[in-house]
Amino acid sequence: MTALAPEVGIDLTRPRVPFVRLVRVELRKLADTRAGKWLLGTIAAISLLVMIIMLWVGLAEDVNLGFTDFLAGMNIPMGVLLPVLGVLSVTSEWSQRTALVTFTLEPNRGRVLAAKVVTGLITALFAVVAALVAATIGTLLMAVLGSGETSWSIDASQFVGFYAGQALALLMGITFGMLLLSSPAAIVVYFAWAFVLPTIFGIAVAFIGWFGDVWPWIDFSAAQAPLFQAGGPSGEEWAHLGVSGLIWLVVPFVLGWFRVLRSEIK
Repeated sequence: MTALAPEVGIDLTRPRVPFVRLVRVELRKLADTRAGKWLLGTIAAISLLVMIIMLWVGLAEDVNLGFTDFLAGMNIPMGVLLPVLGVLSVTSEWSQRTALVTFTLEPNRGRVLAAKVVTGLITALFAVVAALVAATIGTLLMAVLGSGETSWSIDASQFVGFYAGQALALLMGITFGMLLLSSPAAIVVYFAWAFVLPTIFGIAVAFIGWFGDVWPWIDFSAAQAPLFQAGGPSGEEWAHLGVSGLIWLVVPFVLGWFRVLRSEIK
């Protein structure tokens, strides 16, 4: 009699991977790749470079720059590079062919995506800390080398708004990454959305009269500008941010989420 081989099945009683461990893994993966390391290093280097340029210009023009001025200057490099990091956090699973391993170890793709979102929010916090350090150094040097009094004041709403701006930028990168699942395509489309589309909106406002009333409700980039102002956005500005965010972030994010859940792993 031929012995039957024992059946090999999936142990459904095995406990799930803890969510904190998933977040730790995603944080490590974000800095493990060569692109991730270069981006993180570039963000820190450009932040310091922006601080040095602002300090040099302020001293040359005899303008006393305060803490909020330096912090606002950091918004430019971070707003450009953090979304790229968000794109790569998703698309690297396909470009590096790690999606099969990732979703085998954690079959619930939704939990993996949630860990990537949390990782993005943590990364945005790290970026804000780096910006605060650079702004502090710049303000100290301005106080020592400048001829006038340097302002250290910052409104709590400005700090929260600065973090919110970086977090939204990173979430936009994750959204484009989920929608397209291709690093080059997602980065190109993001930069077109971030830099070309506002220009088109500006031209439309100048030449189409009625578009000026619609523009604040559909331009997500412009709607984020009041986040860093003292006192925070007004009620109408919050409405602009909510409606434009629903159009450009929430709806595409949901579509990208379902695409990742249903995409075939090759």
